[in-house]
Amino acid sequence: MPPGHAEAALLAERVLAYDPRADVGLITRAGQLAAEAHATQKRDNGDPYITHPLAVAGILADYRLDSATIATALLHDVAEDTSTGLKEIERRFGPEVARLVDGVTKLTRIELQSERTKQAENLRKLVLAMSEDIRVLLVKLADRLHNMRTLHFVPQLARRQKTARETLEIFTPLAERIGMDALKTELETLAFQALHPEARQTIAARLTFLRGQGADLIKEIEQDLRRVLAVHGATAVDVTGREKSPYSIWLKMQKKNVAFEALSDVMAFRVIVEDRAACYVALGAVHDAYRVVPGRFKDYISTPKTNGYQSLHTGVTVPERRNAKIEVQIRTREMHEVAEYGVAAHWIYKQGPGAPGGTARKRYPWVRALLDILENAEGAQEFLDDTKLELHRELVFCFSPKGDLIELPRGATPVDFAYEVHSQVGDNCVGAKVNGKIVPLRHQLENGDQVEIITARGGQPNPAWERFVVTGKARARIRRFVHARQREEHQENGRSAIIKAFRQEGLEGSEKLLEGALKALKQPGLPELYLAVGSGSLSARDVVQAAVPELRAPPRIADTLPLARPRGRLGAGPLLGGRVERPGGSRGAGPPAGMPVRMPVTGLVSGMPYHFAGCCHPLPGERILGIVTTGKGVTIHAADCHSLENFSAAPERFLDIDWAEEAVSGQVGRIIVETRNRPSAMASLAETVAQQDGVLAGLKVNHRDPESCEIALDVEVRDLRHLERIMGALRAPADNLRVERARG
Repeated sequence: MPPGHAEAALLAERVLAYDPRADVGLITRAGQLAAEAHATQKRDNGDPYITHPLAVAGILADYRLDSATIATALLHDVAEDTSTGLKEIERRFGPEVARLVDGVTKLTRIELQSERTKQAENLRKLVLAMSEDIRVLLVKLADRLHNMRTLHFVPQLARRQKTARETLEIFTPLAERIGMDALKTELETLAFQALHPEARQTIAARLTFLRGQGADLIKEIEQDLRRVLAVHGATAVDVTGREKSPYSIWLKMQKKNVAFEALSDVMAFRVIVEDRAACYVALGAVHDAYRVVPGRFKDYISTPKTNGYQSLHTGVTVPERRNAKIEVQIRTREMHEVAEYGVAAHWIYKQGPGAPGGTARKRYPWVRALLDILENAEGAQEFLDDTKLELHRELVFCFSPKGDLIELPRGATPVDFAYEVHSQVGDNCVGAKVNGKIVPLRHQLENGDQVEIITARGGQPNPAWERFVVTGKARARIRRFVHARQREEHQENGRSAIIKAFRQEGLEGSEKLLEGALKALKQPGLPELYLAVGSGSLSARDVVQAAVPELRAPPRIADTLPLARPRGRLGAGPLLGGRVERPGGSRGAGPPAGMPVRMPVTGLVSGMPYHFAGCCHPLPGERILGIVTTGKGVTIHAADCHSLENFSAAPERFLDIDWAEEAVSGQVGRIIVETRNRPSAMASLAETVAQQDGVLAGLKVNHRDPESCEIALDVEVRDLRHLERIMGALRAPADNLRVERARG
């Protein structure tokens, strides 16, 4: 019998032992196909490849999963790594197994993309698949667990560390979200060993030393807890103690910035009782016998976690044992089963024949949040970052005015709360009340807060919210709005720039005329054309010359000669319905007499003083306006500068100006960069600017914390397009979290 066939038969019998309705034939046939398809393949350690899908299926059998899930585990690499495709799997095993296999299959053949983009695409597909059937995630977690168990056989250090890092960033929080604590802990332990072997060895050695000093300290405290519970009439079904894992100890050391010796609660004890009422009796007994550590009590029975976890947690000091601080968890057997096995504890075979697997988006709010991020994210990298933000979070629990419980990450604000209630509530949010009092929208919520969101019809997200929201869902939605608004602004700016370019040629353009030039300009439609011009990737002059090719002739005679260029209407209908006439002689006046350097702008009276606004730093290539100020001359702003709103009541102060055809280079644009706080951050930013032929004229740190810092860069550039190229280069490194132009 070929390798794997006998093991598949034994696996089928094992599943049948806990699920009498199991489809033994399905599991056996899946094992046989997997063995045949992977017959020529080897693992990194030299073992036949079939050992991997068999091990994955065995892990899921430990969690007592149904036949379709076990078959999927056996076949999960067949469609990806062999010549047998999904259609063949569907023909032989049915649509359910084929759908699950497709959901688990990784997107590894994405060409010409970065590793982070591949990771984002894999996660995107996983989120979509598990939103329909959570079993996809279960198979994926089991697959990752076996890969982590055999990670030491992978020869390349970089590959081992990449897999371990991805495990900690994505798979362990996913396991935690569906309540599979035992699997999550093992993944963390294996990843910690791969990423920080010296730290793990040091902590393990320290635990061994303490264990020797303590002389069975855990067993002594277990016996003392049983005695305390018996005295108070709280009979315990079981009491067990354990040391916390090296990884959880290391995390606490990092978070508190303390040495191992400063940690006191490295031991945890679990008390299992008969029923829910007994949990509170046991809690009273523990609190009566030992001194409570303030701030360590949590009631997850009356307020369960979103993954279904229920338990009482408390921290106490055991004085008879050298004032040891310990954590005590109190729960029933059923609660313990859910805590250890999570979603697998409620699986399909327990729900009766024909019961559907169900969609995760209905049962798990966090899956809906990931789907919202997927819908609103502008790109793969943004989706990956926001998803990690959503998965890695400590929690606070708040209430709506109707008493609905809303789970949020620590540090969440009323804006996060609003988006957690509904995306539309977040978009229309204009204010908030916390515990009946009006608070700023950046106010940080605390456990037990009652939050009321004040909305207004037609309200819109404020781009400034992105600076303080902490949920991935809120950030993705705000970014989507900002990007949409920027797109609209670019389109409007582009349309206006094209109108002006036609006007400068003495022509009246039309949509029909522009449509004829789309092919030459490689633009799919007019909106995309306006966007390209407005964003600086295409000049308005290029558009005019593409629409009217005869304008590409040799340089024209000066404007003063009559009929130097065509006048009048070209094409059918004015551009977007707006009539455009040739400008008067006050425009394009040229440099004032006697000035040694040509003025960068046109439309100013000779000798009039001017300066560029520091709030928006206008650049050649974008629309500009002048504001006349008595005694100070003209301040030149970008046309979309928010500061112009301050002069809306005095339209007579506005001056219509434009850049000269050969505006002098060396204008300064300001870029805001939020980057990870690292020693080389500023040097890296300066190097990137220099590589793009920019000149760093100034640098200022606006904000700094242990995780990130916000830096303002003043950069001398030729024009708007040059600035946008520099911003694009700054966005490329993963350490740069946000890059945007500073505007008034």
